[in-house]
Amino acid sequence: MAMGVFDSGVGGLSIHHALVNRLPQADFIYLADQKHTPYGDRSGEEIVELTRQGCETLFEAGASLVVLACNTASAVALRRLQQTWLSGFRKTYKRPVNVLGIIVPTIEAATGLPWEHEAERRGEKIEKLDIVGVFATVATARSRVYEIEIDKRRQDIAVFTEACSGLADMIEKGADRDSLSAKIKGHVESLRIRVGRYPDRAILGCTHYELVADLFRQHLPAGTPIIHQPPSVAKAMGDYVERHTKYDIGSSGARTFLTTGTPGSQSALIEAFWGEALLFQAVD
Repeated sequence: MAMGVFDSGVGGLSIHHALVNRLPQADFIYLADQKHTPYGDRSGEEIVELTRQGCETLFEAGASLVVLACNTASAVALRRLQQTWLSGFRKTYKRPVNVLGIIVPTIEAATGLPWEHEAERRGEKIEKLDIVGVFATVATARSRVYEIEIDKRRQDIAVFTEACSGLADMIEKGADRDSLSAKIKGHVESLRIRVGRYPDRAILGCTHYELVADLFRQHLPAGTPIIHQPPSVAKAMGDYVERHTKYDIGSSGARTFLTTGTPGSQSALIEAFWGEALLFQAVD
């Protein structure tokens, strides 16, 4: 058995890398749905169906837990799959399986509060708002998941999401750093103009963006804290499997990389991030 990691492409490798560090003995199966990437500009129904297919592929390959290492899939598809599909799948396969997302640990990191916490609405005037800027795909921005869930827990935080159309696709295709830098600078400036100032903190709300986090750092004001998803997600998932021992994630340290797209090595950007070439196998 193994832990599955699913993304529309290679961005989820940022989460996968942190998970491997947190759970080095676990067996991992990574699936990139590169045939259908990017997800960010797709409809909600398409995202749900593609995510379901990806999870099913990983379960059939031996995963007992699947981590949606994709903000778009986590924001748009996770709850729907948990409510309408997962229970039936468990009955069919007669073994413990689950699908987890990356939004919850990110919200906890942004608010400093557990997911279960909900703020009391007292109607008191907030003297100073903490502005959090979220850089995300169009679909994640459209879901307003960060605005909604952070507001439930902290009324002293105002969230503004910048939809970075096309950026994940550029990263997926290994665009040159100058082009990526210009694109990111444009979105940082767009958010600044809309808010009236730079954010106090930033969330990289797409796992592809973590691969070029240094460019976001370059274009945000010096010292602006950036909430990085990989360490928060890895800690949360490590704690989860320690609490829920019924999920068998293996113990041989095996690593398998699958793609619905073209098999083989990935871009130089991915190799630089991972530290070595990664060879992806085609999904049967």
